[in-house]
Amino acid sequence: MYRSIRWLAPSFLALHLLLKTFISGRSLLLDLILYNAIWILAIAAITQSPLSNDPIAIATISLAIALWGVGSILNSYASFYSLPESAQLIAQLSYTFFYPLALVAIPRSLTRGRKLNPIELLDSTIFGLGISSMATALFLSRVFPQSLINLQDQFFSLLFPICDLLLLVMASVALVTHRLQLRALVLFCGVALFSASDLLYLWLALDGTYRFGQLSDDGWLIGIVLISLSFWLTPSSTENDVTIHPVFIALSIFISPTLLALIALRPGIFPIYIIVPTIATLFLAFIRMAIVIRQARNLGEERVLARTDELTGLPNRRRLIAEIATFSKAEGALLLLDLNRFKPVNDQYGHEIGNLILQQVAQRFSRSLPTGAVLARLGGDEFGVLINGRYETTLEAAYALQATLSYPFVIEGRSITIGVSIGHVQNDGAGNLLERADAAMYEAKKNGVGVVQAYLP
Repeated sequence: MYRSIRWLAPSFLALHLLLKTFISGRSLLLDLILYNAIWILAIAAITQSPLSNDPIAIATISLAIALWGVGSILNSYASFYSLPESAQLIAQLSYTFFYPLALVAIPRSLTRGRKLNPIELLDSTIFGLGISSMATALFLSRVFPQSLINLQDQFFSLLFPICDLLLLVMASVALVTHRLQLRALVLFCGVALFSASDLLYLWLALDGTYRFGQLSDDGWLIGIVLISLSFWLTPSSTENDVTIHPVFIALSIFISPTLLALIALRPGIFPIYIIVPTIATLFLAFIRMAIVIRQARNLGEERVLARTDELTGLPNRRRLIAEIATFSKAEGALLLLDLNRFKPVNDQYGHEIGNLILQQVAQRFSRSLPTGAVLARLGGDEFGVLINGRYETTLEAAYALQATLSYPFVIEGRSITIGVSIGHVQNDGAGNLLERADAAMYEAKKNGVGVVQAYLP
């Protein structure tokens, strides 16, 4: 039953086209009620499309069409009844918000994508605002040589076709990327017809021949219906992402200060309202930069935490292994340390006391090591050290580490004594440092000696 919903919008659209062929002039039933029912049915078809669709694509394109529909309802209603002047501005703004959402939805509608990144939405908005500002500034005087309509209508009448051009570019890239796949082709046709309707409207409005309710108004609906039908076709199996290239984002951001500088140096060269999208572009660019910096900082912190022992704050096993990989050509040694008599102390006094001991052990070890040495907690009561230097220097460091535990820890009035067994392996080029140091450490623990040196096997 739910599958039949996709044919409701095309059916109502066909009925509307048929009736408009025979009925000339405005009609409340056709141009207000039936006309706006079609895009509502298109949204219903998209929301009920198969689960294989990307949920963000469904949400963004549905919201985009709904915002466009708000403008459609206001303009349709204003043709039959009186509305305040602000209603026209609200309608034009609603039409405008269609474009950044559609720029997000188009690439995601072809494959099931990743989670929506705020940067993705910001890039679409910055791209649209920046390019439209430039195009408006460059071509406004050519399109409106005698200021045929008021400034607000001038801006929006040119903004929409420019944004349509951006949609066409994105849809064309998606079509080529997905190798003319049927779903991409239907989506492209929908975007193309929607854009062509905007261009036709601009042409007729400038020529003074546009009349509300004429047959060409159905071009927008045809485009929307085709977009809704594309969501019922088999999605592409390719994993290629179709996103806005960073070069275009940089160009869009660069345009804004350039236009503002020209306006400041030569007042009157461009219409004053171009300041609004240029400043908005810069504002969004700063927001984008702040988000990127915060994400980079969070990523850096996550990487640090992933390689840091939570209890002692020392590097963990993962960090030590990564350091060993870059240690192969350095002169130095790897030391593995295992605490003696720690488990009985931990069992007798509890984990809280045991954790305090481990923290103090880490402090003693850190103070006894030379600058540049890497001390890591490998887990439990095991530690590892990478230290640069000659054989004698690294061996002295091993005995120094043993000496740091020769006097007791005083915790909550208790005197607690533990020791350490250390496996020492010099970086002699033979490899397997971790395995050899581990074997030496267990030999030291087994024989009850402080430090055992590992030799070539």
